[in-house]
Amino acid sequence: MKIGFTETVLRDANQSLIATRMPLSVFEPILEKMDQAGYYSVECWGGATFDSCLRYLDEDPWERLRIIKAKMPNTKLQMLLRGQNLLGYKHYPDDVVRKFVQHSVKNGIDIIRIFDALNDIRNIEVAVDETLKCGAHASGAISYTTSPVHTLAKFAELCKEMQKMGVQSICIKDMAGVMSPKEAYDLVSAIKDKVDLPLVLHTHCTTGLAFMTYLKGIEAGADVIDTSISIFSGGTAQPATETLAYALEQFGYETGLRHDVLKDVNDFFKPYFNECLATGLLDPTVMGTATEALDYKIPGGMLSNLISQLKSQNAMDKFPEVLEETPRVRKDMGYPPLVTPLSQMVGVQAATNVLLGERYKSIGKEIKAYVRGEYGRAPGEIDQELKKKILGDEKPIECRPADLLEPEFEKTKAMLGDRAESDEDVLSYIAFPQVAEKFFADREKKMQNMARYSIEAIE
Repeated sequence: MKIGFTETVLRDANQSLIATRMPLSVFEPILEKMDQAGYYSVECWGGATFDSCLRYLDEDPWERLRIIKAKMPNTKLQMLLRGQNLLGYKHYPDDVVRKFVQHSVKNGIDIIRIFDALNDIRNIEVAVDETLKCGAHASGAISYTTSPVHTLAKFAELCKEMQKMGVQSICIKDMAGVMSPKEAYDLVSAIKDKVDLPLVLHTHCTTGLAFMTYLKGIEAGADVIDTSISIFSGGTAQPATETLAYALEQFGYETGLRHDVLKDVNDFFKPYFNECLATGLLDPTVMGTATEALDYKIPGGMLSNLISQLKSQNAMDKFPEVLEETPRVRKDMGYPPLVTPLSQMVGVQAATNVLLGERYKSIGKEIKAYVRGEYGRAPGEIDQELKKKILGDEKPIECRPADLLEPEFEKTKAMLGDRAESDEDVLSYIAFPQVAEKFFADREKKMQNMARYSIEAIE
Protein backbone atom coordinates (compact mmCIF):
# COMPACT_ATOMS: atom_id res chain seq x y z
CA MET A 1 0.00 0.00 0.00
CA LYS A 2 1.24 3.50 -0.84
CA ILE A 3 0.89 6.43 1.55
CA GLY A 4 0.96 9.86 -0.04
CA PHE A 5 2.70 12.80 1.62
CA THR A 6 1.51 16.40 1.39
CA GLU A 7 4.36 18.76 2.26
CA THR A 8 3.23 21.79 4.28
CA VAL A 9 6.38 23.88 4.81
CA LEU A 10 5.27 26.46 2.23
CA ARG A 11 1.91 27.03 3.93
CA ASP A 12 0.61 25.46 7.12
CA ALA A 13 3.92 24.69 8.81
CA ASN A 14 5.21 28.24 8.50
CA GLN A 15 1.73 29.62 9.20
CA SER A 16 1.69 27.67 12.46
CA LEU A 17 5.25 28.48 13.55
CA ILE A 18 5.99 31.96 12.17
CA ALA A 19 2.52 33.37 11.44
CA THR A 20 2.91 32.94 7.64
CA ARG A 21 5.80 35.36 7.34
CA MET A 22 7.99 33.28 5.00
CA PRO A 23 8.55 35.34 1.81
CA LEU A 24 8.86 33.88 -1.66
CA SER A 25 12.47 35.07 -1.86
CA VAL A 26 13.38 32.62 0.92
CA PHE A 27 12.01 29.44 -0.62
CA GLU A 28 12.06 30.10 -4.37
CA PRO A 29 15.61 28.71 -4.79
CA ILE A 30 14.60 25.28 -3.43
CA LEU A 31 11.37 24.80 -5.39
CA GLU A 32 12.95 22.93 -8.31
CA LYS A 33 14.58 20.52 -5.88
CA MET A 34 11.30 20.04 -4.01
CA ASP A 35 9.69 19.17 -7.33
CA GLN A 36 11.87 16.03 -7.39
CA ALA A 37 10.92 14.78 -3.91
CA GLY A 38 7.96 12.59 -4.91
CA TYR A 39 5.28 14.30 -2.84
CA TYR A 40 1.60 13.50 -3.34
CA SER A 41 1.15 17.28 -3.26
CA VAL A 42 2.70 20.46 -1.89
CA GLU A 43 0.43 22.78 0.03
CA CYS A 44 1.66 26.21 -0.94
CA TRP A 45 -1.29 28.61 -1.06
CA GLY A 46 -4.55 29.53 0.58
CA GLY A 47 -5.09 29.69 4.31
CA ALA A 48 -3.43 32.85 5.62
CA THR A 49 -0.83 33.10 2.83
CA PHE A 50 -2.99 35.40 0.72
CA ASP A 51 -3.55 37.94 3.47
CA SER A 52 0.06 37.72 4.64
CA CYS A 53 1.47 38.32 1.16
CA LEU A 54 -0.51 41.53 0.70
CA ARG A 55 -0.38 42.80 4.28
CA TYR A 56 3.13 41.94 5.46
CA LEU A 57 5.34 40.63 2.66
CA ASP A 58 4.63 43.16 -0.11
CA GLU A 59 3.95 40.30 -2.52
CA ASP A 60 1.24 39.66 -5.05
CA PRO A 61 -0.15 36.26 -3.92
CA TRP A 62 -1.19 35.42 -7.49
CA GLU A 63 2.32 36.05 -8.80
CA ARG A 64 3.71 33.93 -5.97
CA LEU A 65 1.49 31.06 -7.11
CA ARG A 66 2.51 31.43 -10.75
CA ILE A 67 6.20 31.34 -9.83
CA ILE A 68 5.76 28.23 -7.68
CA LYS A 69 3.91 26.51 -10.51
CA ALA A 70 6.63 27.38 -13.03
CA LYS A 71 9.28 25.93 -10.71
CA MET A 72 7.29 22.82 -9.77
CA PRO A 73 5.63 21.50 -12.95
CA ASN A 74 5.72 17.85 -11.81
CA THR A 75 4.10 18.25 -8.41
CA LYS A 76 0.44 18.86 -7.63
CA LEU A 77 0.02 22.22 -5.96
CA GLN A 78 -2.59 22.38 -3.22
CA MET A 79 -4.43 25.19 -1.49
CA LEU A 80 -6.76 25.52 1.49
CA LEU A 81 -10.08 27.27 0.82
CA ARG A 82 -12.63 28.20 3.48
CA GLY A 83 -15.64 27.52 1.30
CA GLN A 84 -17.87 30.58 1.10
CA ASN A 85 -15.31 32.51 3.24
CA LEU A 86 -12.65 31.98 0.53
CA LEU A 87 -9.48 33.30 2.20
CA GLY A 88 -11.09 36.16 4.08
CA TYR A 89 -13.16 36.40 7.23
CA LYS A 90 -16.73 36.74 5.96
CA HIS A 91 -18.99 35.11 3.39
CA TYR A 92 -18.68 36.20 -0.24
CA PRO A 93 -21.30 36.04 -3.01
CA ASP A 94 -21.40 33.00 -5.27
CA ASP A 95 -20.06 34.89 -8.30
CA VAL A 96 -16.94 35.84 -6.32
CA VAL A 97 -16.45 32.29 -5.04
CA ARG A 98 -16.66 30.90 -8.58
CA LYS A 99 -14.27 33.54 -9.95
CA PHE A 100 -11.80 32.89 -7.16
CA VAL A 101 -11.79 29.15 -7.80
CA GLN A 102 -11.43 29.70 -11.56
CA HIS A 103 -8.41 31.95 -11.16
CA SER A 104 -6.82 29.74 -8.51
CA VAL A 105 -6.86 26.82 -10.94
CA LYS A 106 -5.84 29.01 -13.87
CA ASN A 107 -2.78 30.27 -11.97
CA GLY A 108 -1.56 26.84 -10.92
CA ILE A 109 -3.63 25.10 -8.24
CA ASP A 110 -4.35 21.39 -8.81
CA ILE A 111 -6.02 20.38 -5.53
CA ILE A 112 -8.39 22.57 -3.54
CA ARG A 113 -9.08 21.43 0.00
CA ILE A 114 -12.43 22.96 0.85
CA PHE A 115 -13.89 23.22 4.33
CA ASP A 116 -16.39 25.19 6.33
CA ALA A 117 -15.47 26.26 9.83
CA LEU A 118 -18.86 25.16 11.16
CA ASN A 119 -19.09 22.01 9.02
CA ASP A 120 -22.19 23.58 7.46
CA ILE A 121 -22.10 21.73 4.16
CA ARG A 122 -24.20 24.41 2.44
CA ASN A 123 -21.18 26.69 2.66
CA ILE A 124 -18.91 24.51 0.50
CA GLU A 125 -21.25 23.43 -2.29
CA VAL A 126 -20.50 26.32 -4.70
CA ALA A 127 -16.72 26.05 -4.25
CA VAL A 128 -16.83 22.28 -4.79
CA ASP A 129 -19.01 22.64 -7.88
CA GLU A 130 -16.72 25.23 -9.47
CA THR A 131 -13.57 23.27 -8.62
CA LEU A 132 -14.96 20.25 -10.46
CA LYS A 133 -16.04 22.40 -13.42
CA CYS A 134 -12.49 23.79 -13.65
CA GLY A 135 -11.01 20.28 -13.80
CA ALA A 136 -9.21 20.49 -10.45
CA HIS A 137 -9.40 18.00 -7.59
CA ALA A 138 -12.01 18.91 -4.98
CA SER A 139 -11.08 17.59 -1.55
CA GLY A 140 -13.84 17.99 1.01
CA ALA A 141 -12.58 18.58 4.54
CA ILE A 142 -14.28 18.18 7.88
CA SER A 143 -13.18 20.50 10.67
CA TYR A 144 -12.41 18.00 13.42
CA THR A 145 -13.02 18.82 17.04
CA THR A 146 -14.37 17.19 20.15
CA SER A 147 -17.37 18.47 22.08
CA PRO A 148 -20.70 17.26 23.40
CA VAL A 149 -22.26 17.90 19.98
CA HIS A 150 -19.62 16.28 17.73
CA THR A 151 -19.87 12.50 17.22
CA LEU A 152 -18.40 9.82 14.95
CA ALA A 153 -21.79 9.23 13.36
CA LYS A 154 -22.24 12.92 12.53
CA PHE A 155 -18.77 13.22 11.02
CA ALA A 156 -19.26 10.06 8.92
CA GLU A 157 -22.63 11.29 7.68
CA LEU A 158 -21.08 14.64 6.77
CA CYS A 159 -18.49 12.83 4.64
CA LYS A 160 -21.26 10.85 2.94
CA GLU A 161 -22.98 14.13 2.06
CA MET A 162 -19.71 15.46 0.63
CA GLN A 163 -19.33 12.39 -1.56
CA LYS A 164 -22.82 12.98 -2.93
CA MET A 165 -21.75 16.53 -3.65
CA GLY A 166 -18.92 15.19 -5.85
CA VAL A 167 -15.74 15.63 -3.83
CA GLN A 168 -12.90 13.35 -4.95
CA SER A 169 -11.29 12.86 -1.55
CA ILE A 170 -12.06 13.46 2.10
CA CYS A 171 -9.75 15.20 4.56
CA ILE A 172 -10.00 14.98 8.33
CA LYS A 173 -8.68 18.39 9.34
CA ASP A 174 -7.50 18.31 12.95
CA MET A 175 -6.27 21.88 13.16
CA ALA A 176 -5.63 21.87 16.92
CA GLY A 177 -3.79 18.53 17.10
CA VAL A 178 -6.31 17.16 19.58
CA MET A 179 -7.16 13.92 17.77
CA SER A 180 -5.88 10.95 19.75
CA PRO A 181 -4.62 7.73 18.11
CA LYS A 182 -7.80 5.90 19.13
CA GLU A 183 -10.03 8.72 17.88
CA ALA A 184 -8.17 8.69 14.55
CA TYR A 185 -8.55 4.93 14.19
CA ASP A 186 -12.24 5.05 15.07
CA LEU A 187 -13.03 8.06 12.85
CA VAL A 188 -11.11 6.81 9.81
CA SER A 189 -12.82 3.43 10.20
CA ALA A 190 -16.25 5.06 10.50
CA ILE A 191 -15.69 7.21 7.43
CA LYS A 192 -14.29 4.34 5.37
CA ASP A 193 -17.43 2.35 6.19
CA LYS A 194 -19.59 5.12 4.75
CA VAL A 195 -17.46 6.58 1.97
CA ASP A 196 -15.47 5.05 -0.88
CA LEU A 197 -12.94 7.85 -1.42
CA PRO A 198 -9.25 8.47 -0.68
CA LEU A 199 -8.90 9.78 2.87
CA VAL A 200 -6.37 12.40 3.99
CA LEU A 201 -5.29 12.95 7.59
CA HIS A 202 -4.21 16.41 8.73
CA THR A 203 -3.06 17.18 12.26
CA HIS A 204 -0.54 19.20 14.27
CA CYS A 205 2.09 18.22 16.85
CA THR A 206 0.74 20.72 19.39
CA THR A 207 -0.30 18.12 21.97
CA GLY A 208 2.37 15.51 21.19
CA LEU A 209 -0.10 13.02 19.72
CA ALA A 210 0.46 13.54 15.99
CA PHE A 211 2.93 10.76 15.11
CA MET A 212 0.87 8.13 16.93
CA THR A 213 -2.33 9.54 15.49
CA TYR A 214 -1.01 9.21 11.94
CA LEU A 215 0.14 5.63 12.48
CA LYS A 216 -3.23 4.52 13.84
CA GLY A 217 -5.07 6.47 11.14
CA ILE A 218 -3.03 4.75 8.44
CA GLU A 219 -3.67 1.40 10.10
CA ALA A 220 -7.40 2.13 9.78
CA GLY A 221 -7.09 2.98 6.09
CA ALA A 222 -5.95 6.61 5.65
CA ASP A 223 -4.30 7.18 2.26
CA VAL A 224 -2.49 10.53 2.58
CA ILE A 225 -0.90 12.44 5.49
CA ASP A 226 0.18 16.07 5.86
CA THR A 227 3.77 16.52 7.05
CA SER A 228 6.46 19.18 7.09
CA ILE A 229 10.16 18.95 6.31
CA SER A 230 11.79 18.24 9.67
CA ILE A 231 13.38 21.61 10.47
CA PHE A 232 9.94 23.26 10.21
CA SER A 233 8.07 20.39 11.88
CA GLY A 234 6.90 19.77 15.42
CA GLY A 235 5.44 22.20 17.91
CA THR A 236 2.30 23.70 16.45
CA ALA A 237 3.24 22.52 12.92
CA GLN A 238 2.94 19.05 11.37
CA PRO A 239 5.02 15.92 12.08
CA ALA A 240 8.32 15.53 10.23
CA THR A 241 8.18 14.25 6.65
CA GLU A 242 11.46 12.31 6.85
CA THR A 243 10.64 10.63 10.17
CA LEU A 244 7.26 9.33 9.06
CA ALA A 245 8.59 8.20 5.70
CA TYR A 246 11.35 6.27 7.49
CA ALA A 247 8.91 4.65 9.92
CA LEU A 248 6.25 3.79 7.36
CA GLU A 249 8.74 2.26 4.94
CA GLN A 250 9.93 -0.04 7.73
CA PHE A 251 6.32 -1.17 8.14
CA GLY A 252 6.25 -2.04 4.44
CA TYR A 253 4.38 0.96 3.08
CA GLU A 254 5.48 2.70 -0.10
CA THR A 255 5.90 6.48 0.06
CA GLY A 256 7.41 7.36 -3.32
CA LEU A 257 9.67 9.88 -1.54
CA ARG A 258 13.35 10.41 -2.35
CA HIS A 259 15.26 10.68 0.91
CA ASP A 260 18.29 12.32 -0.71
CA VAL A 261 16.07 15.13 -2.00
CA LEU A 262 14.36 15.50 1.37
CA LYS A 263 17.78 15.95 2.99
CA ASP A 264 18.64 18.71 0.53
CA VAL A 265 15.33 20.43 1.18
CA ASN A 266 15.79 20.25 4.95
CA ASP A 267 19.38 21.52 4.76
CA PHE A 268 18.16 24.45 2.69
CA PHE A 269 15.63 25.60 5.29
CA LYS A 270 17.93 25.25 8.31
CA PRO A 271 19.62 28.68 8.03
CA TYR A 272 16.24 30.41 7.66
CA PHE A 273 14.86 28.55 10.68
CA ASN A 274 17.84 29.73 12.75
CA GLU A 275 17.31 33.27 11.47
CA CYS A 276 13.66 33.16 12.58
CA LEU A 277 14.77 32.05 16.04
CA ALA A 278 17.41 34.77 16.27
CA THR A 279 15.05 37.57 15.23
CA GLY A 280 12.20 36.39 17.44
CA LEU A 281 9.92 35.69 14.49
CA LEU A 282 9.82 32.12 15.78
CA ASP A 283 8.75 32.10 19.42
CA PRO A 284 10.06 29.02 21.27
CA THR A 285 6.66 28.75 22.95
CA VAL A 286 5.13 27.31 19.77
CA MET A 287 7.85 24.65 19.51
CA GLY A 288 6.96 22.92 22.75
CA THR A 289 4.35 20.31 23.55
CA ALA A 290 1.19 21.85 24.98
CA THR A 291 -0.98 19.10 26.41
CA GLU A 292 -3.33 21.74 27.77
CA ALA A 293 -4.47 22.22 24.16
CA LEU A 294 -6.41 18.99 24.66
CA ASP A 295 -8.71 21.15 26.77
CA TYR A 296 -8.36 24.50 24.97
CA LYS A 297 -8.64 23.09 21.39
CA ILE A 298 -6.44 25.93 20.08
CA PRO A 299 -4.88 25.29 16.63
CA GLY A 300 -1.27 26.16 15.83
CA GLY A 301 -1.91 29.22 13.67
CA MET A 302 -4.29 30.60 16.27
CA LEU A 303 -1.76 30.04 19.06
CA SER A 304 1.07 31.85 17.27
CA ASN A 305 -1.20 34.76 16.34
CA LEU A 306 -2.59 34.93 19.89
CA ILE A 307 0.94 35.20 21.26
CA SER A 308 1.74 37.90 18.70
CA GLN A 309 -1.43 39.82 19.65
CA LEU A 310 -0.68 39.73 23.38
CA LYS A 311 2.97 40.69 22.84
CA SER A 312 1.93 43.74 20.82
CA GLN A 313 -0.13 44.87 23.81
CA ASN A 314 2.55 44.00 26.38
CA ALA A 315 0.11 41.54 27.90
CA MET A 316 1.85 38.16 27.68
CA ASP A 317 1.32 37.80 31.42
CA LYS A 318 -2.37 37.33 30.57
CA PHE A 319 -1.66 34.38 28.29
CA PRO A 320 -2.71 31.65 30.79
CA GLU A 321 -5.98 33.47 31.50
CA VAL A 322 -6.72 33.82 27.79
CA LEU A 323 -6.10 30.09 27.32
CA GLU A 324 -8.60 29.33 30.10
CA GLU A 325 -11.18 31.78 28.72
CA THR A 326 -11.04 30.38 25.16
CA PRO A 327 -13.02 27.15 25.81
CA ARG A 328 -15.58 29.13 27.78
CA VAL A 329 -16.19 31.46 24.84
CA ARG A 330 -16.31 28.44 22.52
CA LYS A 331 -18.98 26.81 24.67
CA ASP A 332 -21.01 30.05 24.70
CA MET A 333 -20.92 30.03 20.89
CA GLY A 334 -22.22 26.47 20.53
CA TYR A 335 -18.89 24.62 20.31
CA PRO A 336 -17.65 25.77 16.87
CA PRO A 337 -14.44 24.05 15.70
CA LEU A 338 -11.52 26.42 16.26
CA VAL A 339 -10.44 26.91 12.68
CA THR A 340 -10.18 30.11 10.62
CA PRO A 341 -12.16 32.34 10.80
CA LEU A 342 -13.81 31.00 13.98
CA SER A 343 -10.47 30.46 15.73
CA GLN A 344 -9.53 34.12 15.32
CA MET A 345 -12.99 35.26 16.37
CA VAL A 346 -13.07 33.12 19.51
CA GLY A 347 -9.44 33.93 20.35
CA VAL A 348 -9.88 37.69 19.99
CA GLN A 349 -13.07 37.63 22.06
CA ALA A 350 -11.40 35.56 24.77
CA ALA A 351 -8.47 38.00 24.87
CA THR A 352 -10.85 40.97 24.95
CA ASN A 353 -12.80 39.44 27.84
CA VAL A 354 -9.59 38.96 29.83
CA LEU A 355 -7.94 42.29 29.00
CA LEU A 356 -11.09 44.31 29.80
CA GLY A 357 -11.71 42.32 32.98
CA GLU A 358 -15.36 41.69 32.09
CA ARG A 359 -16.88 39.04 29.84
CA TYR A 360 -18.52 40.44 26.69
CA LYS A 361 -18.13 44.05 27.78
CA SER A 362 -17.06 44.59 24.19
CA ILE A 363 -18.22 42.14 21.49
CA GLY A 364 -16.47 41.92 18.14
CA LYS A 365 -18.51 42.55 15.01
CA GLU A 366 -17.58 39.09 13.70
CA ILE A 367 -18.99 37.46 16.84
CA LYS A 368 -22.19 39.44 16.36
CA ALA A 369 -22.37 38.29 12.73
CA TYR A 370 -21.83 34.68 13.83
CA VAL A 371 -24.65 34.84 16.37
CA ARG A 372 -26.92 36.38 13.70
CA GLY A 373 -26.23 33.32 11.53
CA GLU A 374 -24.13 35.05 8.88
CA TYR A 375 -21.57 32.22 8.94
CA GLY A 376 -24.09 29.37 8.91
CA ARG A 377 -25.51 27.00 11.50
CA ALA A 378 -23.75 26.76 14.86
CA PRO A 379 -22.96 23.13 15.77
CA GLY A 380 -24.71 23.46 19.14
CA GLU A 381 -26.88 25.90 21.06
CA ILE A 382 -25.52 29.43 21.47
CA ASP A 383 -25.68 30.79 25.02
CA GLN A 384 -29.11 32.38 25.42
CA GLU A 385 -27.88 35.44 27.34
CA LEU A 386 -25.20 36.14 24.71
CA LYS A 387 -27.75 35.66 21.94
CA LYS A 388 -30.19 38.05 23.60
CA LYS A 389 -27.47 40.64 24.21
CA ILE A 390 -26.56 40.62 20.51
CA LEU A 391 -29.87 39.94 18.78
CA GLY A 392 -32.48 41.41 21.08
CA ASP A 393 -35.75 40.54 19.32
CA GLU A 394 -34.08 39.99 15.95
CA LYS A 395 -34.45 36.53 14.39
CA PRO A 396 -31.26 34.73 13.27
CA ILE A 397 -30.71 33.81 9.62
CA GLU A 398 -32.06 30.38 8.69
CA CYS A 399 -31.14 30.13 4.99
CA ARG A 400 -27.71 29.59 3.45
CA PRO A 401 -26.04 32.94 4.28
CA ALA A 402 -24.71 33.48 0.75
CA ASP A 403 -28.27 33.40 -0.62
CA LEU A 404 -28.68 36.87 0.86
CA LEU A 405 -25.64 38.34 -0.93
CA GLU A 406 -25.77 40.25 -4.20
CA PRO A 407 -23.24 39.55 -7.00
CA GLU A 408 -20.12 41.61 -6.38
CA PHE A 409 -17.35 40.88 -8.88
CA GLU A 410 -18.38 42.97 -11.90
CA LYS A 411 -19.51 45.87 -9.71
CA THR A 412 -16.16 45.94 -7.91
CA LYS A 413 -14.23 45.61 -11.17
CA ALA A 414 -16.01 48.67 -12.59
CA MET A 415 -15.42 50.62 -9.39
CA LEU A 416 -11.67 49.89 -9.35
CA GLY A 417 -11.14 50.80 -12.99
CA ASP A 418 -7.45 51.14 -13.90
CA ARG A 419 -6.30 50.50 -10.35
CA ALA A 420 -6.95 46.81 -10.97
CA GLU A 421 -4.56 45.46 -13.57
CA SER A 422 -6.30 42.08 -13.75
CA ASP A 423 -9.24 40.06 -12.51
CA GLU A 424 -6.87 38.69 -9.87
CA ASP A 425 -6.43 42.23 -8.54
CA VAL A 426 -10.20 42.58 -8.29
CA LEU A 427 -10.38 39.38 -6.27
CA SER A 428 -7.56 40.55 -4.00
CA TYR A 429 -9.47 43.76 -3.37
CA ILE A 430 -12.75 41.97 -2.63
CA ALA A 431 -10.98 39.71 -0.12
CA PHE A 432 -8.99 42.46 1.62
CA PRO A 433 -10.06 45.95 0.42
CA GLN A 434 -7.88 48.21 2.57
CA VAL A 435 -4.82 45.97 2.38
CA ALA A 436 -5.15 45.57 -1.40
CA GLU A 437 -5.67 49.31 -1.85
CA LYS A 438 -2.36 50.00 -0.12
CA PHE A 439 -0.66 47.23 -2.11
CA PHE A 440 -1.90 48.72 -5.41
CA ALA A 441 -0.70 52.21 -4.39
CA ASP A 442 2.75 50.91 -3.39
CA ARG A 443 2.98 48.93 -6.63
CA GLU A 444 2.17 52.06 -8.63
CA LYS A 445 4.89 54.03 -6.82
CA LYS A 446 7.42 51.30 -7.57
CA MET A 447 6.49 51.32 -11.24
CA GLN A 448 6.83 55.11 -11.38
CA ASN A 449 10.23 54.96 -9.68
CA MET A 450 11.42 52.26 -12.05
CA ALA A 451 10.30 54.33 -15.02
CA ARG A 452 12.11 57.40 -13.64
CA TYR A 453 15.31 55.45 -13.05
CA SER A 454 15.12 54.03 -16.58
CA ILE A 455 14.76 57.50 -18.06
CA GLU A 456 17.66 58.83 -15.98
CA ALA A 457 19.81 55.91 -17.08
CA ILE A 458 19.08 56.63 -20.75
CA GLU A 459 19.85 60.32 -20.31
